Amino acid sequence: MKTTAFSSTLGVLALAALLLTSCSEKTEVAKDQVSPEALAKIQALGFSTHNVQRDGDTYIVEGDIRLTDRDLAGAYSNGKLLRVGEAEQYRTTNLVSGTRTIKISLSSRMPASYSAVIDEVVKRYNAQGLRLTFAKAGSNGDIVLNTANGSYLASAGFPTGGNPYNSVKVNTRAIGTVSTTAQINYAATIIAHEVGHCIGFRHTDYMDRSYSCGGAYSNEGASSVGAVLIPGTPSGPDSGSWMLACIGSGQNRYFNKNDITALGYLY
Repeated sequence: MKTTAFSSTLGVLALAALLLTSCSEKTEVAKDQVSPEALAKIQALGFSTHNVQRDGDTYIVEGDIRLTDRDLAGAYSNGKLLRVGEAEQYRTTNLVSGTRTIKISLSSRMPASYSAVIDEVVKRYNAQGLRLTFAKAGSNGDIVLNTANGSYLASAGFPTGGNPYNSVKVNTRAIGTVSTTAQINYAATIIAHEVGHCIGFRHTDYMDRSYSCGGAYSNEGASSVGAVLIPGTPSGPDSGSWMLACIGSGQNRYFNKNDITALGYLY
């Protein structure tokens, strides 16, 4: 998740420039560069290739989504996307299977104050009566919050093998102090968004990121996987969704009506 340029008091989190190697001859790709081959695979999976970043052995796409080389090999190449209205709710190919409890924990490097953030995230999801139950764990959770630096507030990946993505990278310096109720709610909104990715959701403004991020029209790309509309949802913009791509500093987004419909439809 990213901070919006037009509402953030923290300022714009600058994205790293996209580095490309020449296609005219075979050259070695530097460790932090994204190869043309990787970009082609990212596009083939239906993700935007704008401002793709390399972070260790993963690629960060669409501001906060982590993809591995295994993902690029086709782990998400089949299936359908879930759509809610015109400002859509989308899911990925993979979901979390079964009726189960998903435990969320902090790594040893995370500030202890984020324990209260996990409590709020757990409360928000469990209030929906889903077949997935969430709980805070002291360590070794199914989803572990880890510190990270970068041009994003937080980032995560998608489920594999019926299990949630196991990590949320959190830029605690960008999010700021977490002590007051308002600060906890802001951080919980960001972490709940990333947990949404971990259980299979894509961005609500998937078809036009400028809706929440500002700037020019930007379609994240639908590839050939299609979309399934949830009946009974409105066709207008969905301004309050917890899965919008960008957030203004200090904003607090609970699940809105469409979010609740989408969560209930999948889980």
